[in-house]
Amino acid sequence: MSIPALPAALSGTFARYPADVGARLLQIRALIFTTAADIPGVGPLTETLKWGEAAYLTEATGSGTTIRLGTTKSAPDRCAVFVNCQTTLISDFRSHFADDFIFEGNRALVIPAKAPLPEGPLVLCLRAALTYHQRKKQKIKTAV
Repeated sequence: MSIPALPAALSGTFARYPADVGARLLQIRALIFTTAADIPGVGPLTETLKWGEAAYLTEATGSGTTIRLGTTKSAPDRCAVFVNCQTTLISDFRSHFADDFIFEGNRALVIPAKAPLPEGPLVLCLRAALTYHQRKKQKIKTAV
């Protein structure tokens, strides 16, 4: 799967970060697209800006929750992968990947810009976010 070209509206967003942070965020962006392409039922992603940050939505299928990329105020030199704070995702990630990421509340996992990327655990987290609503619907169907 080829990664789509970065939309002009988002290029300035990635450029405003320090070089190492911006490069890592672009690496995570690529993982989001390749992960989504590998999951049946996710469909094409919508890439847009939300709150001044790059955001990835499963708008066509509604299979997942929005993923945003940026930094946190407490760690502007690190990358943050944000998900909706009303989900259980960060809690789930924390229980499975406490040694792989730093977490901020119930909204973000924080990844150093200069350390090796924990790609395996990150892909699992991205898969969970991209299929969050799909999995909730399946649980409801099996409970009925």
